Amino acid sequence: MIDPTSEVPRWRQAHAILADRIRAGTYPPGSRVPSVVALSEELGISTPTAQKALRQLREDGLTYTVPGFGSYVADRPRA
Repeated sequence: MIDPTSEVPRWRQAHAILADRIRAGTYPPGSRVPSVVALSEELGISTPTAQKALRQLREDGLTYTVPGFGSYVADRPRA
């Protein structure tokens, strides 16, 4: 899924994959998004890269974070 030869940074590729999954309903509103470790393993990226992708999803309004519990899909994801 992540193209290591692409000029697009890996965190942006991961962000796009996750945003697409949210918009497609793979992760419905209120559901938990995979953890940093799970994303790292699934996508073959480092944990800082996964953290950056998740942080961007939060900044985009697609997810919110509950400290100590993880990231969840926003009830009404923006764009």
